[in-house]
Parts: sequence; C-alpha cells; structure tokens
Amino acid sequence: MTSIELPTECLTPGLYIKLPLQWTEHPFMLNHFKIKDNQQIRLIKNLGLKFVILYPDKSDTHPLPENTLNTEQDAISEQEARFINKQADKLWKEKQRRIEHLKNYKRNLNRCEKSFQRSLSKLRAISQKIKNRPVTAFADAEELVNDMVEALLDNDNLVLHLMSDAKESEDIYYHSLNVAVLSMLLAKSNGMSASDIKTIALGALFHDIGKQKIPTHILRKITPLTEPEANFLKLHPKYSLELAELGENFPEAAKPILSQHHELMDGSGYPLGLQGHQINRFAQLVAVVNAYDNLCHPMDPGKAKIPYSALSYLFKHKKGQYSEEFIALMVRMMGVYPPGSVVQLSNQQVGMVISVNAKRLLYPNILIYDPSVPSNEAPVLDLEQSELTIERALHPQKLPEPIRQYLNPRARISYYFEQENG
Repeated sequence: MTSIELPTECLTPGLYIKLPLQWTEHPFMLNHFKIKDNQQIRLIKNLGLKFVILYPDKSDTHPLPENTLNTEQDAISEQEARFINKQADKLWKEKQRRIEHLKNYKRNLNRCEKSFQRSLSKLRAISQKIKNRPVTAFADAEELVNDMVEALLDNDNLVLHLMSDAKESEDIYYHSLNVAVLSMLLAKSNGMSASDIKTIALGALFHDIGKQKIPTHILRKITPLTEPEANFLKLHPKYSLELAELGENFPEAAKPILSQHHELMDGSGYPLGLQGHQINRFAQLVAVVNAYDNLCHPMDPGKAKIPYSALSYLFKHKKGQYSEEFIALMVRMMGVYPPGSVVQLSNQQVGMVISVNAKRLLYPNILIYDPSVPSNEAPVLDLEQSELTIERALHPQKLPEPIRQYLNPRARISYYFEQENG
C-alpha cells in the first residue's frame, strides 16, 4: 500500500492519514483515520505537525495543491482558536478515559490469566492422581468444577478472553480445560441448571482422560494414522469411562460424555455408531465444543483452522453430524469472530480479537497493530466505542512478519472467562 508525506496545509476532509506521532502524543483515538471535517484538520495543525502520512488508495478525495492559501481553512479568529482548544481538551479527556478503561481491562485480563493458570495446574495435578488415587482425584475435580460454575453463574455479564500459549507437552490439559470452559458457557447459554452445568463441566474435563493409555507417538503423529493406530486411538472413550469407574464418586450422569463424545448424529461416529437421540444430550453438547477445539488444533498444525473458519465450517458442513441446536447456540455465544481471530478493520488496520462480551458479541475487544506503539503497550480497541467495523478474518500464517510478531497470534487458542464489573 503506497503512502506519501503530505504537508498539513494540503489537508482536506476525506483523506486517509496516519499521524507521525506516538499514540500518547495526540488526542485522537487512533493514529490512522480518515479526516471527517475541517475541525479535525484544525486539531491536527494545532499539534504543530508540518506533515502527515497520506494513503491515497484509502482516501475519498485528492489533497489540496501545495502553497495554495485556503482562507476558509487557514484564517482563524481568536474565538475559533479557543473553540479548537476546547475541542482538543474534550478529546484528550475522552482519550484519557479510554486509556483508564484499557488499563482496567488489562488488569482484569491479568486476573483472568492467573485464574486460568490456577485451574490448569489443578487439572494437571488431578490427572496425575487418577490411576492411583481416583477417589481423591475426583473429589478435587468436583471442587474445581464447583468453583468454576459458581464464578460462571455469579454474574450475567461475562467476558470470554483469549489466554496465553500452551506448552506443546501439555496440549491435553489445555484441550480438556478449553472444552470444559466452552461447554459450561454453552450449557449456561442453553439455560441449563447449575447441577447440569457441573455435570457437563466434570464430563468435559475428563472426556479425554483415557488418552493416558494411548502411546504418545500416536497422539502426536502428524502424518495419517495407520488403521491399527486409528483403531487404538478410538479406544480412548472406553478407557476414559474405565478410569472414571475407578472412583465411586464420579457422577453417573457425566459418564455418557466420556463414552459418547465421538458419537455423531448420523451414526458415523464411534465407538458404538449411535445416532440422533440415542446419543446423550450432554454428550451432544460436549461433542460440538470438542469438534471446534480439534478443528483449531488438529494433530497436524498445518491443517489448523482459525476460530472464525472453524465455527463457520461446523455451521455450514457438519450440521448432519453434530447437534444443529448446539452449533447454532455456539455461534451466537462466541460471536462471528471468536477470541483468537485475526481481523482486518474497515480502516484497513489489522488486529486480533482478544475478548468478547456475551452481551455485546458484535463489539469485541481488538488488539490493534500499530508500529508506532510498542507491542506491550498496543492499543486495545473496544469496537462499540469506535466507528470501525470488522471486514474479514485473516489467516495468521499469511500476515507480514512484522504484524505477526507484533500481534503474536496464538498457536493454541485457549479461553477463560472473567466476570466484568459494571
């Protein structure tokens, strides 16, 4: 995309520009924007800038000729100067309010990240106890689930956040926690009771526990599995159920999730080839979430779908195999662009969706790529408080290297929720 330096005397409404300043050095919400009116031009000149960066391809008009005195623009009275200063003050105050909002958002995100890591550590410890101390392991799991469900039900205004990357060796824990978190949210969106949500969460946490009995070389194999290897892998629902039955306190209502999460509505699933209403309703719900996470994180990372494409794929191509009700509900719950989606905005800037509010799905929070701002201070745009919209999703692997390094799109898309105050 071509850009040129343009003297500020040539500015006119309709030009798309970038301010050659740090984000904190001017009152506008973004460094890149299309000039709306002459008042914005006054504010830009008031910053003492001699030139801006012009993007002709994104502009609606041509700049004014150089050295052309535009008396309507350039003549300024004392009264107008006071007005311009007042407008600048208003913008600065609004920007300061947004900066405080951003700081608060980052504090909440940090707390959410800590809660996620605590839950992950507990799940790791529980999984390691299953074989030798199943009673203790399931009691610990029930305590973890109770805490998570209590947090989930305590406040209706929930925000789903993108979490940090996984360690490759711990993919199974991230997957299990991810499926549990999204299954709980889906059950809540469906209006299920607290008791049912706990049952679903417990089943989701342990749905793949039987993979402990599958050789690591099969679990991590990138090339297609041989028939014997595939058949061995298909035993993991059976193994999960066997491990659950080692502890008398594992709830009966959660066991079908372990044994049926790979059964498909058209009868093409495994291990029993159940179909339709033969499949437990809780298992149908977890199966949708499990399929979504597996599409985002297949054995071969080269075949991974971005969150937007994974949801779209389920909705368009898998309605016959998974519950249509739960697929549609998941799309409504996650938004069209779930956290982890890299997107292009209507002003052509690129960003990454890092959280969605269940009550404002059309207005996610987006981490904006802005090379004039250090990546650790990158602005987070609340789409509801801007005039921008999302135009399309982008594949992280196709991003220019500077943008990819700046946004640091996750290799593993993990989610957790926090209760948003207010």
